Amino acid sequence: MLWRKKLLVPLAALTLVLAASAGAGAAPPPAPTSSPTVSAAGDFGAPGPYATAVEVGAITTLYYPRDIATSDRRHPVIVWGNGTFAFPVVYRDLLLHWASQGFIVAAANTPQSNLGISMREGIDMLTRRNADPDSIFRDHVDLEHIGASGHSQGGAAAIVVGSDPRIDTILPIQPGPLANINSVHVPALLLAGQKDSIVFPFLVKAFYNAADHIPALYGEVRGADHFTVVGDAGPFAAPTTAWFRAQLMGDRTARAQFFGPACGICTDTTTWSDVRRNDLALSVPAVAP
Repeated sequence: MLWRKKLLVPLAALTLVLAASAGAGAAPPPAPTSSPTVSAAGDFGAPGPYATAVEVGAITTLYYPRDIATSDRRHPVIVWGNGTFAFPVVYRDLLLHWASQGFIVAAANTPQSNLGISMREGIDMLTRRNADPDSIFRDHVDLEHIGASGHSQGGAAAIVVGSDPRIDTILPIQPGPLANINSVHVPALLLAGQKDSIVFPFLVKAFYNAADHIPALYGEVRGADHFTVVGDAGPFAAPTTAWFRAQLMGDRTARAQFFGPACGICTDTTTWSDVRRNDLALSVPAVAP
């Protein structure tokens, strides 16, 4: 009942968002775009350089750089799954933060995301939009770099979707138990909350322990409960952004947060109450070869 009660206000706000959010209008297609660039920015919790926009569709809500139609690059994709009874508006701050960093976020409009069907549809939709000459997304979607994330039931969905060959990395946040990480063949950052009494940290550690076939990291956010990521994402904003910048944009500074003997999260005891890296993650160098 606590989960339902916590979401009453955000879910009610969804009606206002649906009414106020403008769809992305059509624009003439730009010239072919470039691949993702490498950033030297290190403050991953700060807003990124892009103004953002939101487009609410029947199946997917898109959060993306507002001037994408005139962008000089292709933008990597993050597909998102919500927690039980939740919708994308509940996680709006985090998803807009990622969009400000240059990502296109395709958030599934379902409160029951575990199967990952709507998350996969987000990829399909962006594939169509990327090829549509009348779309503002024409030639601006980097379909070669796609990550999957989500919270609670949506975190489990991110693991489920991680078996899709189009996915390059997963970042489940406090994932529910209904998933099989043995089907995932891409790097994973699994996040838990130290004070989470719904998805206890030991449940997230079980996924981490089973992920001995992929580079896997476990991070337990100090003091976080199950709803810390809701609304203001707080301590989840910076590490999730750094992970996706490292995995999908080739950001060298972000990569050093997770890999190498002096990895940033390994020494940050203010943010983390527990950090673990399996043998395959330990073998990943801080600097890409």
